[in-house]
Amino acid sequence: MSMSNSTCEEIEPYIQRIGLYRNKAKHILAFSKALVLDHDGEVPSSYEELIKLPGIGSKTANVIQGVGFNIPSLAVDTHVHRVSLRLKLVPKGLDVHATETTLKRKIPRERWIVAHHAILFFGRYHCKSQKPDCDLCPLQDKCGYYQEKTRKR
Repeated sequence: MSMSNSTCEEIEPYIQRIGLYRNKAKHILAFSKALVLDHDGEVPSSYEELIKLPGIGSKTANVIQGVGFNIPSLAVDTHVHRVSLRLKLVPKGLDVHATETTLKRKIPRERWIVAHHAILFFGRYHCKSQKPDCDLCPLQDKCGYYQEKTRKR
């Protein structure tokens, strides 16, 4: 199936397991059409060109650069943001964009892709937003969240 010639209804069954799939199907369709019309069907590698595409923001552009083109990038999603705050890698009160800027200053550029994945998966499967597995965490001594939690006990 050519994505750019599809309908949202044809795309939705492939992505219905993810949240907001109807809205995302609209973005996928618009993105696909823009790729064909403006980029000869090729995904651009530059951040500036990626964020011009429908439905592509900073996080997705960074993921495409890192995963698709192996270009150093550091995408900050909810997991990366949460872990960065808990481990005091960034100061409290930052939004995801400021967290990205701060992490990029602290982490060597050649490690951005690996750092993104390591922090992301650690946050997704271990340092969860609800009921993080603090008692088994190897980073307790670095974690402000754990230290605050144990102080309250």
